[in-house]
Amino acid sequence: MAMKISAEQITAGILAGGEGRRLGGVDKGWYVVADRPLIEHTLERVKPQVGRIVISANRSVPRYRGLGYTVHGDDTDDHRGPLAGIATVLKAAATPYVLIVPVDTPLLPLDLVSRLADAMRPDTDIAVARTPDELHPLHALMRRSLLDDIQAALFSGVRRVTEWQQDTARVVVDWADAEAFANINHDEDAEALAGRL
Repeated sequence: MAMKISAEQITAGILAGGEGRRLGGVDKGWYVVADRPLIEHTLERVKPQVGRIVISANRSVPRYRGLGYTVHGDDTDDHRGPLAGIATVLKAAATPYVLIVPVDTPLLPLDLVSRLADAMRPDTDIAVARTPDELHPLHALMRRSLLDDIQAALFSGVRRVTEWQQDTARVVVDWADAEAFANINHDEDAEALAGRL
């Protein structure tokens, strides 16, 4: 049975806590593509689709807060990485659903939320995006009630998002446009995507 999930029921959690090692250690959120930092591209795409936004970041926190959004860092130094960032966002959210997106995919689909929400059912925990060649576990709509589950996974030593998601009631939603989920890991990636921005 399909569910009706409104934008006001969803908090977007933007994961901006990565180390950016393949870009020389820069804070990816402030890496400039097509004359704007990645965080601005991401906010522009996500903001119309959700009711609230939380940014997960472990550095440049005052700078992110200057954008006018709530910013949270990972709780502990030993729980770092995307899975810890997701836990941070779930903890900070006040809505029943949370959209997770990384900060480095500037061409996010403008129908990301609507299509993921349409795929949710009463027994579904997570809806995840997939393109023809790849699953995108960091582009997902999930129930906030998964917080205890993800914290337990982190405590038990799980660090990979895909490993944690395998034990959830997950549904996959297909997109034909792989470039919509292309992320920026190298200067060459930014050059390749700049023309579409």
